Amino acid sequence: MIHVFLDDYRPCPPGFVAAKSAEECILLLEAEEVDILSLDYDLGWGNPTGLDVVRYIADNGRYPRRIYMHSSSPSGRERMYQVLRSALPPGVHLSHCPMPDSVAAEAAGKRV
Repeated sequence: MIHVFLDDYRPCPPGFVAAKSAEECILLLEAEEVDILSLDYDLGWGNPTGLDVVRYIADNGRYPRRIYMHSSSPSGRERMYQVLRSALPPGVHLSHCPMPDSVAAEAAGKRV
């Protein structure tokens, strides 16, 4: 099981696999079981966004166990949240906010 950090600009935190594009993130979701997914919305001018990833997740049922949104775009974050929330299966944690430090430490293999 892996942790995925979708962002084209910010550095990937320890313990996460970096996805620099929506396409990379979708490939990881198809190939791996994902525990934590941290989403950015804007992924570069003219490129697919985090919303495209979210639509893939909802359409294909490839939900990670925990989903956080670290995007600095309030409207993008809200749109992603609403799509995920509308079809959220039981047992999946969805947060409108970035992951807490304790979750990041856990993913990095550090004691909390």
